[in-house]
Amino acid sequence: MQLLIYLIFYPILWIISILPFPVFYLLSDFVCFLTYNIIGYRKKVVRENIALALPHLSEKERLSVEKKFYKHMCDMFLEMIKTLSISQKEIEKRFTFTNMEVYHELEKKNKSIALMCAHYASYEWVVSMNYHINYKGFGIYKKLANPYFDKLVKQMRSKFKANLITTKETIPTIADNYKNGTLSLYGFASDQSPKPSSAYHWAPFMGHIVPVHTGAEMLAKRFDMNVIFLKTKKIKRGYYEASFEILSEDVKSVPNYEITDQFLKLVEEQILETPEYYLWTHKRWKHKKENAQ
Repeated sequence: MQLLIYLIFYPILWIISILPFPVFYLLSDFVCFLTYNIIGYRKKVVRENIALALPHLSEKERLSVEKKFYKHMCDMFLEMIKTLSISQKEIEKRFTFTNMEVYHELEKKNKSIALMCAHYASYEWVVSMNYHINYKGFGIYKKLANPYFDKLVKQMRSKFKANLITTKETIPTIADNYKNGTLSLYGFASDQSPKPSSAYHWAPFMGHIVPVHTGAEMLAKRFDMNVIFLKTKKIKRGYYEASFEILSEDVKSVPNYEITDQFLKLVEEQILETPEYYLWTHKRWKHKKENAQ
């Protein structure tokens, strides 16, 4: 059955991926209309999250954020499909880096690098960063239930010189690379919510105390990696701009969880600047303890 589903949907995905961008975004508008107005995909979750995180906005302003978010989400979903056929030249035009020299200076330190980013703007096209780095790049992801689509996703990323590893493979892979002296870049999307039972740290995020992922910081300390933050902005439809900020070049001297807390503050700044580009569909505040103010 899983193979059948793959065989049915793969040709559709490929056709979508080769559409000219003007037609491509018309399709995205149609998908958005279905998703928001007809299906109402996770609309309750999105509305509750925006209200929790942005209480300073009026109801009208929050509704505006909500509608803009759904349009962006559908763009991003289709842009992920676009990676099936997009050329290196095209994606480098559409996803640019403003200060790549900051990252390259870190490579000169001869330590592996932990890159922390949020589910914000285009976290899918961040993979194009691998065209610009000298280290071996690894992206950490959650394995898909359908093995055929899982293989497809890996193939799509390998086109960008990226290596995908599952959460279970992360520690063994980093340990092997550390032992063998393989300098690598590891990408961590660290802003989503872990289960409270597995959370080592709770911190304020958008006005609420929530459990947070600390894996990037802890692994950086365990394997002596430098840590960098990637901030992505959406310039206009289909175009993104990313910049780097060093979080630590001496992780073992930093008190535990300080890097994680700094990362969360930077993500908050992104959200407050342009909230419609954050991934509001996830239940990020499901396990909040109390108001952080």
